[in-house]
Amino acid sequence: MKQRSLRAGLKASLLAACLPFFAAAQTPATPAPPNPANAPAPALPPYVSPEIHPDDTVTLRLRAANAQKVDLVLEGAVTPMRQEADGLWTATTPVLAPEIYGYRFVVDGQPMLDPRNTDVYHNLLSLTSNLTVPGTPPEPWELQSIPHGIVEHHFYTSQVVLGLPNNQSDYYVYTPPGYSAKSRQSYPVLYLLHGYSDAADGWSSVGKANFILDSLIASGKAKPMIVVMPLGYGNMAVLKPGRTPEISAQSVELYQKALLSEVMPQIEAAYHVSKKREDRAIAGLSMGGHESLFIGLTHRELFAWIGTFSAGLNPKTISELPPTTAQKANLRLLWMACGVDDALLKPNQTVIATLKAEGLPVTAIETPGHHQWPVWRDNLIHFAPLLFQK
Repeated sequence: MKQRSLRAGLKASLLAACLPFFAAAQTPATPAPPNPANAPAPALPPYVSPEIHPDDTVTLRLRAANAQKVDLVLEGAVTPMRQEADGLWTATTPVLAPEIYGYRFVVDGQPMLDPRNTDVYHNLLSLTSNLTVPGTPPEPWELQSIPHGIVEHHFYTSQVVLGLPNNQSDYYVYTPPGYSAKSRQSYPVLYLLHGYSDAADGWSSVGKANFILDSLIASGKAKPMIVVMPLGYGNMAVLKPGRTPEISAQSVELYQKALLSEVMPQIEAAYHVSKKREDRAIAGLSMGGHESLFIGLTHRELFAWIGTFSAGLNPKTISELPPTTAQKANLRLLWMACGVDDALLKPNQTVIATLKAEGLPVTAIETPGHHQWPVWRDNLIHFAPLLFQK
């Protein structure tokens, strides 16, 4: 009995001793005063770039709070940007004609893309942000509600081109609306070559060649045709620093061999293309213009139509071109265009004068602009309707 009473007393004493701690545990803690040093920084307001205004001016913006100098480079034209609040730099262009424009920012001497713009064009050497000023009605390079052709991408193992990963080369093929592999109808074919630094998709991704052909065919301005857009190098070392004139010349020579012995046979086996020379054209821009002129005049038995857009020509080119006459060449069209502000204008004029002196009927075109895609898209728009006309 005494033992039970002792235990009860000890339990009561222990409970009494712990009650203050239980009470403290149940009492809400007094919140600590806020510490401004640890508080998160307020969120910066969002911004839009590019912003196309109703008057077709465009505002470009970049947040770079610590930058000392930011420039906008739009199709080669440099515009200093103005710093505003919250480290936001802005520049507004003059009125821009409907077109696809490439641009980038230069921040304290370092080029960079527009981080607010997901429309990015890439080639084998660089990246560029794009902005599109739409036209009313839509321009030929814009996506329209018209019948569309199909662009297919092919890979193959090249035995000719040097420096390819696992010897894998590629080309793109545009087939016009209504083309059917089951039909026996044959189509004329244009081999359309890209410029230096571009990949095989240059003409389809940024040149919008497929949309341009869709538009020209739908409006009846151009004949339905198949367009082949191959990778344009014979030696991939031509893209690396330290390239020499010898490597450049080798690249053109090997590329000619790859086009004639690898790409063309595959096209003629897989697609309904005419094998007549009067149904075969070759054209290209910059490096591809040089290749087109060289290959077209060297293989007059294969091509009756030749086009060059800002061809990468130099005085040595003249000595490399095969001597010919108008009768021997028997060309349906030799069309050579260049922008009036392009550094290649004078070399092109020299080559044109030489070819005319040999009696070749050169159609020489000079357009506004420099060495840029807006010029080459315009060239294709005016060149393609001339092809394969009787």
